Amino acid sequence: MRVGVGSRNPVKVAAVEAVFDAREARVEPVVIESVAVESGVAEQPVGERETLAGAENRARRAAVGRDLGVGLEGGVSDVPDADGLYLTMWAAVTDGETTGRGSGPRLQLPESVARRIRDGEELGPVMDDALGESDVAKKQGAAGALTDGIIDRQEALEHAVAGALAPFVTDFYDRG
Repeated sequence: MRVGVGSRNPVKVAAVEAVFDAREARVEPVVIESVAVESGVAEQPVGERETLAGAENRARRAAVGRDLGVGLEGGVSDVPDADGLYLTMWAAVTDGETTGRGSGPRLQLPESVARRIRDGEELGPVMDDALGESDVAKKQGAAGALTDGIIDRQEALEHAVAGALAPFVTDFYDRG
């Protein structure tokens, strides 16, 4: 089975590999291919709808010529009935006919970070600045930084991918 991941980000690719490795002993061998595709959304997606749309766009584009396409997108969102701005992550998996969707954990952003994002900055560079590091998004991510490593970006994305893969690994979903 050939699976395209709509990203060159090594953390996103590793998350998909980990999910498929967990299943590989029970199913056919899987070849994971990283594919540079456009998300079709803003560099800093805002809101669940835009973040999910980015994941779906990436999955559709990565699926071309492959058995499955996987798209992952991180964004920020106001959550109804919860104060603050939250980090959110969505995954989509498609075979061109069926699309599964799953999300990772939501983490409330510190007000100092949220304020900068609301002023138009992107989360990755804000976290780089706050931590005095570079490429945080390609390492532990905001999730790792905000939880002091209890979970990292890869683990959070793995949960989203596993959820999105559900229609393809069980009979509970109508794939018609």
